[in-house]
Amino acid sequence: VQLQASGGGLVQAGGSLRLSCAASGRAFSSVAMGWFRQAPGKEREFVAAINVSGGGIKYADSVKGRFTISRDNAKNTVYLQMNSLKPGDTAIYYCAASLLLGTTKRVHEYHYWGQGTLVTVSS
Repeated sequence: VQLQASGGGLVQAGGSLRLSCAASGRAFSSVAMGWFRQAPGKEREFVAAINVSGGGIKYADSVKGRFTISRDNAKNTVYLQMNSLKPGDTAIYYCAASLLLGTTKRVHEYHYWGQGTLVTVSS
């Protein structure tokens, strides 16, 4: 699976962004998808995950109620709608695909990774 993330940028605190991740090379509907982020000097951390059907979703506690993950299997794309952004959300955001059918928060259970898109939230 090849993944291409887009939609990052500079936004003020309280603003919104929508990230997209386009997939190719394998049946998109057969892989679970996730979003992770990595801030400078920190480890990559889980943000959100969605299963193959879209019916199972998990969020990190830090983004619950502010971020929404969704997928469109007809367009081979997964989205991350980010609202009420905070400076602490500043990071490179990565989309990833897992061959597991369900959702997982574990980095090592994702088999394919996109190149990342930078989100910067100013105070």
